[in-house]
Amino acid sequence: MTTSSLRSSLSVAVALGATALAASAAPLAFDFKDPKGVNNVQFSLDAPLESITGTGTGISGTVTFDPAAPAKTSGKIVLEAATLTVGNPMMTDHLRGNNWLDVAQHPAITFEAVSLANVRNQGPQILADVKGKLTVKGVTKDVTVPVSFTHLPDKLGARVGDPKVKGDLLVMRASFAINRSDYGIQPGKNTDKVAETIQLTLSIAGAAKKG
Repeated sequence: MTTSSLRSSLSVAVALGATALAASAAPLAFDFKDPKGVNNVQFSLDAPLESITGTGTGISGTVTFDPAAPAKTSGKIVLEAATLTVGNPMMTDHLRGNNWLDVAQHPAITFEAVSLANVRNQGPQILADVKGKLTVKGVTKDVTVPVSFTHLPDKLGARVGDPKVKGDLLVMRASFAINRSDYGIQPGKNTDKVAETIQLTLSIAGAAKKG
């Protein structure tokens, strides 16, 4: 092989390697519409006379995540407000009614990521403070939420119980609090039974299919 041919071959190899590296580092779009129905948001309100806890399961949305550049993460998570429930059916009706969340007029609770700060690794997890816009009952507020991201390559098949399904998982967990008065949810009323502060815990997994 001549020197010219060797240089040409090396150039091609380097170009192919760079292309493969770029492809492997490309951001992935994770779909959080969970076919298993296990994605959920838990909420609790601890008032002097009553402690209320419940869940919401109607989660969807898309998050774009690059394992090589997690600080560039973006996306939107949507919770169908009508799926929020508590143990007491009458309380669930009140929660969804027009005096509280008014789900008929405001069917979605959304969180849209704007930027990430304080991004760091903790074992297999990536931790970050996600700055975004939270919309509840038609009111949008800027919030900062501590979120953990766990990227699980090639684990989609194991989660859905079908090894023929190829793809990655992105698990997101968060715990934070909001004030119901900030979102026009019966501000200042019934505070002996319904706390002003709502504690929210999020545990969801999104899928990025391959092939």
